[in-house]
Amino acid sequence: MVKKLLHTRYRVTDLEKTVAFYKDVLGLKELRRHTSGRGSQLVFLKAPQSEEEIELCKFDQSGPVVVGPDLTHLAFEVDNLDKFAREAAAKGYPLSDGPHQTSSGSKIAFIDAPEGYEIELIQRGRDS
Repeated sequence: MVKKLLHTRYRVTDLEKTVAFYKDVLGLKELRRHTSGRGSQLVFLKAPQSEEEIELCKFDQSGPVVVGPDLTHLAFEVDNLDKFAREAAAKGYPLSDGPHQTSSGSKIAFIDAPEGYEIELIQRGRDS
């Protein structure tokens, strides 16, 4: 039986542009980088209040990265969705959907990362 989730991997083509998005737009911290035994370039990042990590992987031998619509997404909690949206748009990353109010009082929206992976943003409501 597993104990806990450690990290999630997303393969990307432009590693530096994607790392910059996760750091500069989302505010994640880069923890480490290295090259794997098979030659993958790996960068591990983490949100300030999370234990789980995100692993970004550049491995050109696997062919082009093709992210289909609604394939997968990461979800992050934000304190103020409107403020986040303004700051992200100023950096060239406007919201791709939302914001929408949920029945629990939360607000959700989506933003697209450079490789086309979708990022969900959640501002918790009082009832959440």
